[in-house]
Amino acid sequence: MSSPLPFPGSLYELAVNETPKAPFVCVSPATFKSFVGALLNLLSERQLPALVWAKLPRGEVWQEELQHYRQKSAQAKGVYTFKSPSEEELEEASLSGCSMAADGDMVTVWLPAHLPLKREYFLLIWSRELQVGVVARRSRPRRATLPDSVAGELESGAESPNEDATDKKQTLELLCQFEPTTVRSLVHYLALLQSSLGETVTIPPVVDASAAADTPWQAQFSELSEAVPQSALLADLLMRQLQQQEEQWQRANSYRKQAEQAKALHLQNEELLNAVRFKDDFLNNVGQELRTPLTTIKTALTLLNSSSLRPPQRQRYMDLIAKECDRQSSLITSVLELVQIDRSASKVVIEPLLLADIVPGVVSTYQPLAEEKGVMLAYTIPDDLPAIASISSWVKQIVINLIHNGIKFTPRGGQVWVRARCHDATTVHLEVKDTGIGIPAQEIPKIFDHFYRVRQASAEDTGGAGLGLTIVQQLLIHSGGSIQVKSRLGEGSTFTVALPIYQE
Repeated sequence: MSSPLPFPGSLYELAVNETPKAPFVCVSPATFKSFVGALLNLLSERQLPALVWAKLPRGEVWQEELQHYRQKSAQAKGVYTFKSPSEEELEEASLSGCSMAADGDMVTVWLPAHLPLKREYFLLIWSRELQVGVVARRSRPRRATLPDSVAGELESGAESPNEDATDKKQTLELLCQFEPTTVRSLVHYLALLQSSLGETVTIPPVVDASAAADTPWQAQFSELSEAVPQSALLADLLMRQLQQQEEQWQRANSYRKQAEQAKALHLQNEELLNAVRFKDDFLNNVGQELRTPLTTIKTALTLLNSSSLRPPQRQRYMDLIAKECDRQSSLITSVLELVQIDRSASKVVIEPLLLADIVPGVVSTYQPLAEEKGVMLAYTIPDDLPAIASISSWVKQIVINLIHNGIKFTPRGGQVWVRARCHDATTVHLEVKDTGIGIPAQEIPKIFDHFYRVRQASAEDTGGAGLGLTIVQQLLIHSGGSIQVKSRLGEGSTFTVALPIYQE
């Protein structure tokens, strides 16, 4: 057996010297606690008579492992826990003149502050069927990751006032030995530590066969010294660890799925809330838009009842009522169109369409309106354009709304052109360009909003629901298209609609 290191020494370094080729692993405190619990549970369930020496981090969660072992194991020969006392505990121990306290079969041993054991933890088990030594040492933290005060305490080997919180941030260098000779050396170290420190501290008299025979529990240790093969226990321990790792993985996987589901539900909830807010805002805007023409109509009807009203004034009020009725009718029709688009979008069947079959008919319908207003309306649609993928009624409505807006906001003598061209292998562009009053740059992002009306048409055509471009945008969204706007105030506007080419 190797000679122990000069005292005060390190149990971890002794374990390294005993087996120089044994690799250590860096583990978290949670993994170390899990392994300690697995070893103690193995002793309890197999009811193996054993001696246990342990130094674990402070905190009830760590001490519970030993308490559970004492309660579940009827064969425990003795449990020795090593602790580094706090200032209050050290003062209490010095007043009582004791450095070792017993509680039934558990003995608490207080260690002086200057030992390297302050930074180390261990669990030593000695029984006939199982001899194991688990030794761990706190890695020295980088100062960048901890406050200066805590880093200094760890480097000096002093216990942190809140060791539980500190340990959760640390990595442990861990060695595990199942060789009886090595475990015996580690136990012998504890016995030699007492003689090296004299009266400073009381260590349980743990010795091997060559030590003095007058120790209080030498008979128990001698009784357990005769080791038997432990391959079956090691296999059992390995299976327990694998099972525990699997259970932890299953829990982590379950928590991950729950987190993903919670995130998905949160997003769905946000979407629903946004939809509710959108509906509320839309209904509020509809109510306000309906109230305006009704108020105007009611006022005009009241004035018509006046006995002193002259015929020209009466005619003006009658025209105002008719105009507001048309405006209200347009509003109701547009709202119903939006509702119908949302309802039918999931049921429609996309079909191949030729713009040459749709645009000329819409242009000819609006030609009289353009001539009456003094606006030139023309189109250029090549016959060899590929078919687009949409719905005939949708494309017709898009062209109607854009041409109507172009005529409406173009003064007498202006022009409105409708052109189409193949943009690339997947898209056809339909362009509606006018030489009208244009759109202010700051207003362009708002023109597709509900009830947007910022541009002023001629005096005879100032009505409208403000939903025409909103309907165009919704139709394009449902058919996989898009729309872009370029405009300059006083020079006109160009609306470019991108429509997908039909694929077989």
